[in-house]
Amino acid sequence: MTQAGGWQREAQPDLAVERILDAADEAFARHGVSSVGMARIAEFAGCSRGTLYRYFPTRHALHAAYVDRAALRVIARVRERLAGIRDPRERLAEGILASVAEVRAHPGTAAWFAGGAQASAARMSRASELVVRLTRRFVAEIVGPASGDAESRLGASWLVRVILSLLSNPGADDAEERRLVERFATPGFFGR
Repeated sequence: MTQAGGWQREAQPDLAVERILDAADEAFARHGVSSVGMARIAEFAGCSRGTLYRYFPTRHALHAAYVDRAALRVIARVRERLAGIRDPRERLAEGILASVAEVRAHPGTAAWFAGGAQASAARMSRASELVVRLTRRFVAEIVGPASGDAESRLGASWLVRVILSLLSNPGADDAEERRLVERFATPGFFGR
């Protein structure tokens, strides 16, 4: 067992993963996603690079785990914000806007959409099966079960792209983003 920095080999793997992802979050917020490598994350976590690689064999694996955890946290907060909204169009618009606001409100996740990291964020979000599942579930809650798996996946993909677009290319202000979503995204989703 290794004791350096309070780390014990495989003592509590879930806790270790959370600690590493918390460290990555702080590193991303301070230095930007593009300039943070595995050595810096290990430094922020207070562990050796060997320990870090034991839990995340590649930078891509760490990024994927980070995106998945962030998605779970964002969707939980968005669900709270949408709790009293029943109208499907309003729920969709508010879901998009709340997702964007939640990502921006947290410095670690906001860093994925600054300093040239947007392409990486978009790629990771679209590739994440968890993000796709969460988005498909959200779409089904709004419009009911889709006519088929392909249609459901397409709707979820479109919704992720709208959110990523607003994060990567923000409107002039919140009011403009709301107008964009209500005028174009919501009618586009519902077919009118």
